Amino acid sequence: MTLWTAADAANATGGRATTDWTANGVSIDTRTLQPGDLFVALKVARDGHDFVAQALEKGAGAALVSHIPDGVDDTAPLLIVDDVQTSLEALGQAARARTDAKVVGVTGSVGKTSTKEMLATILAKQGRTHASVASYNNQWGVPLTLARMPRDTEFAVIEIGMNHPGEIAPLTIQTRPHVALVTTVAAVHLEAFASVAGIAQEKAAIFDGLVTGGVAIVNADIEHADILRSCALSKGAKTVEFGRKGADFVLTDVTQHPDSVHAVVTVTGKPLSYTVQSAGTHFAMNALGALAACVELGVDLDQAIAGLGQWSPVKGRGVREQIALADGGQIELLDDSYNANPTSMEASLDVLAASQGARRVAFLGDMKEMGPQEIAMHATMADVAAMARVDHVHCIGPLMKALHDALPDEKRGLWFETSTEMAKHLPELIRAGDTVLAKGSLSMVLSHIVDGLRKMGQLGALDP
Repeated sequence: MTLWTAADAANATGGRATTDWTANGVSIDTRTLQPGDLFVALKVARDGHDFVAQALEKGAGAALVSHIPDGVDDTAPLLIVDDVQTSLEALGQAARARTDAKVVGVTGSVGKTSTKEMLATILAKQGRTHASVASYNNQWGVPLTLARMPRDTEFAVIEIGMNHPGEIAPLTIQTRPHVALVTTVAAVHLEAFASVAGIAQEKAAIFDGLVTGGVAIVNADIEHADILRSCALSKGAKTVEFGRKGADFVLTDVTQHPDSVHAVVTVTGKPLSYTVQSAGTHFAMNALGALAACVELGVDLDQAIAGLGQWSPVKGRGVREQIALADGGQIELLDDSYNANPTSMEASLDVLAASQGARRVAFLGDMKEMGPQEIAMHATMADVAAMARVDHVHCIGPLMKALHDALPDEKRGLWFETSTEMAKHLPELIRAGDTVLAKGSLSMVLSHIVDGLRKMGQLGALDP
């Protein structure tokens, strides 16, 4: 299916097409580019213009550029524009404008990717659904997701993130959601914000882009829910709340099982229940927010609950695996290695604490961008309730040294500066019957721990 013609793309961006090309996808990375994609030569880690020739050799339908790159003939299929980033945003807005899709925007300090994936799974059972890939939620990820959206899309789920003030508003204005959901607000990115209240104000900016008559979905349990409510009201949005009490969608009971969580909820006075195929009360709450969004989209709630039962976490975000060890027995791996902050760290430790392993072992890496109180935030993780049921905690990174020092002797494991150093000691730290959590900010590369654990297995990771 043709996604973009040269004429349509030129009209959207004000650029000049060198030939009458067509594209059936949009890519910013030659490593994942598919034949027929429009290659967008962004300047991110490197200048994408350096890879245009390679993209065309791999079969790109055309390339979006600000000049003809070295090694590329002027007869090549190009769209020449003044600025590539601005033109990508224009493509995204044009794609959004030409579709009749019902659009959900999702943000939050914790849980936005999982909630986005839940919604994508649910809605895919009810219509043609388009959603953000992985965590493509920033200044290039959002317009890229929009630019990839087919004209006949019926539902779209767009994840919107931020690291600094002022990032969310322009992204939600591009997205123009019918429903905007804030999963939670927590102490994340405090290097760039003076307080959690400031983070709440930034998250509330997702309501800036709501279409007329749009719906704001707010987690009623969070400390700064009033900021979200106020911002939604100022935009004229209908406000729907979810939480444990005093909300439109109420989580009344949660039962954790080794590989799932069962929730009982009340929706406008009607009792319902659902099961999420991953342990953790935070997943139950994220699911409630997703179901609230589905109701506001007009999706049948019973069908949505059925669809929710088919969701499972993505790699690095709470995936559970059974790994058979080469010398017999097995371990259970909780792979939550993609990101970390105090809220998500506590949630992951809760899951570990509820596990049935002979020993509960945690490998914890630095939580980044925590601001001036970062040392104290790491040290106080020793006091969270779940720590009482964790047997051994191994710490990675200079910030996690604070937690290592704060732990009681019987729980304190090894400390190393890097995951690479820690991974060398896995065979002496892990034994059959253990349940093992790997959790840390992405830059701490806890994936080295995950990979090392898998290499201890004679069969690799088995299906959960």
